[in-house]
Amino acid sequence: HGFFGEYFAHFVPTNDQSCPCGEPLQTREHILAECPIYDDHRETLREASEDLIISDLLGTEEGIKALATFIRQSGAFKKLDQPNHPPDDSEPPSMP
Repeated sequence: HGFFGEYFAHFVPTNDQSCPCGEPLQTREHILAECPIYDDHRETLREASEDLIISDLLGTEEGIKALATFIRQSGAFKKLDQPNHPPDDSEPPSMP
């Protein structure tokens, strides 16, 4: 379940399935590994999986923590599909 094109394609086909960056189908993999909109936030994910391997990000404790931080800081997957600003050094550090 989520607010991204791949989900909409299956469950809410009347919603736009494209990514704001221009990619025709916005997928989880696109958001996490490719979308230029989230480039400023992707370093958090690379700390858990240098090559942004989805099974590492979703299947390990380190990956899940990094993913939670990425989502919180970037605003990825939120309903309005508007990313947050680049990471701010004043934000609390990620969970240990």
